[in-house]
Amino acid sequence: MKRLILLRHAKSSWTDSSLDDHARPLSDRGVRAAPAMARWLADEGWLPDRVLSSDATRTRQTWDLVSETWSTRSIPLPEVGFRPGLYLASPRRILGVLAQEGEDATTVLVVGHNPGLHDLARTLVVPGSTKIQQRLDRKFPTAAAAILEFSTDRWNHLAVSEGRLVAFMRPKDLPEAKEQRL
Repeated sequence: MKRLILLRHAKSSWTDSSLDDHARPLSDRGVRAAPAMARWLADEGWLPDRVLSSDATRTRQTWDLVSETWSTRSIPLPEVGFRPGLYLASPRRILGVLAQEGEDATTVLVVGHNPGLHDLARTLVVPGSTKIQQRLDRKFPTAAAAILEFSTDRWNHLAVSEGRLVAFMRPKDLPEAKEQRL
């Protein structure tokens, strides 16, 4: 079995118009949401063996906040690869990087961008009409995470509509969302 965790970068800031898209940092809301999502992933036991992330500033900062949160809980941190090819990557590109670099891991966390992550999740998941599926189909907001499981033992064998959507969490659905303005 393989488990894929898709984590969209947390909310980014648009305050500095001189920055190109790749260099945009997280907003204050993003800085609050990433650790909240990290806590949720840890509480649910969804911890990766490997992390593959876009090399954009906002994805790096999202991972930094996730890893800091896990470190404070004494959770061992997985190997991380920041890949330029995951910046604004298509589903096909994400799958290519995953097949090439995730093979020895059972659970891989991909930190990336939309529309690629959303399109990938919708493509891989078995079609259905559950509430969780409907939420995923509508939108994959910043800092949201989708957990998909596959019955294969090889990343390069992932196929359309063969994944099982185990969970989909948005920051606004977390218990602390109202308190922290996620």
